[in-house]
Formats: sequence, structure tokens, C-alpha cells
Amino acid sequence: MVTLTQEAAVQLKRILAEETDPDLGLRVFVAGGGCSGFQYQMVLENEIRDGDEINDVDGLKVYVDQFSSKYLEGAQIDFVNQLMGGGFTVHNPNAVSSCSCGQSFDTADGGGSVRACGH
Repeated sequence: MVTLTQEAAVQLKRILAEETDPDLGLRVFVAGGGCSGFQYQMVLENEIRDGDEINDVDGLKVYVDQFSSKYLEGAQIDFVNQLMGGGFTVHNPNAVSSCSCGQSFDTADGGGSVRACGH
């Protein structure tokens, strides 16, 4: 199960309030690539797909597909506000290593293909 910190929930509610579709939720998933093997991805979406895990977090819908759920189990999404930029970040207990950009990670069983970091 993926959770949100209070700050992440506040920021996501603010973003969703600006949208015209009341059924939007946050899709969180992993894709192969990045400098550590996997990279985190997030999009706003209103489509539930077969096999999705649907988490209701403080009234917000968070969708995680079946492939990503094994890599994101127990992960927490936070919102970091920093002077030189910030945004949503993932604290993932399954990651054994990550890139300095914070968007790429690897797990104990490996996966994905390593590429240069875009940050």
C-alpha cells in the first residue's frame, strides 16, 4: 500500500482543485530506466485499469498497477518544498540504492535497465 504524507495530500488536493474532472486521482508507477534501474512516475488519471490497487488516502484516490505494486509496497509519497525546487518525492523501503536525483532507484532483485540520469 502506498501512503501520502499530510503535506503531499494537501498539495495533491490543491492540484486536483484546479482540474475540471472530479474523478481524477494520482497514478503512481515505476518504469525501467533512470541511472539506478527504475524510475518513479506520477500522473493524474481517472481511469481504473484491471489489476490496479486503489488506495483511498485522506479522500484522494491513488492508483498503483499490479507490476508497480511489488516495488512500491510500503512506499510513502511526500512533498518537499526547497529553495532550489521541490515537489513530490517517494520514500521507498524497497529501494536498496537510488540516484542523487531521487527519481531513480534499484531493488534487491534488480530490474530495469540502467541509463544516464537526466538531472
